Amino acid sequence: MLTSSSDTAEKRGRFICLEGIEGVGKSTHLGAVVSHLRDRGIPVVSTREPGGTPLGEALRDLLLSSNFPPMHGDTELLLMFAARAEHLRHFILPALEAGTWVVSDRFTDATYAYQGGGRCIPVERIAILEEWVQGAVRPDLTILLDASVSTGLARAGKRGTADRFEQETVSFFERVRAVYLDRAYKAPHRYAVVDAEADLSQVKSALLARIDDLLLRQADSLP
Repeated sequence: MLTSSSDTAEKRGRFICLEGIEGVGKSTHLGAVVSHLRDRGIPVVSTREPGGTPLGEALRDLLLSSNFPPMHGDTELLLMFAARAEHLRHFILPALEAGTWVVSDRFTDATYAYQGGGRCIPVERIAILEEWVQGAVRPDLTILLDASVSTGLARAGKRGTADRFEQETVSFFERVRAVYLDRAYKAPHRYAVVDAEADLSQVKSALLARIDDLLLRQADSLP
């Protein structure tokens, strides 16, 4: 039996990403999002970038390690997209096509923010790789957990030994945050900005309200 394009769209899972600078609570709130969806009977998996596959996790270790000489920005960018190509083909796309929702700690917005903003790599170069690796695949919803750089780095500093990115300068993270906010401002239909400096329960409530908005839109789109 043939399956119509509308049936395929109805069965496809949704792709949600949590973004933000260090210390905004992405890992903390990712579990709450997953639990919220499961409580509503939605099949869902969680993942992270860089990572998400055995090869991706190995590349993550390499990218975050401080045990090597400084990495060239282009090398970093290519490694990020190499990990993403594996992640998409072997984890994200199979899950979405099976009707499972995917919640990821970071995706390509992080590349525009960290490698584009932080490393000052031209946006056009990132866009070429994005199109090559992802085609038309984009998150259905990106939640930007936003906090000042001083707040984020203070929180991150309590987690233990800083990784290679966490050792960057304040000005680096100011550029990263600025790119995140600019992308959210330019595409409000896909992004939701949540104040990550609020009380933990308030952040969670605001974040889950955005998830419920997506669920409502999903229900409204069904025949």
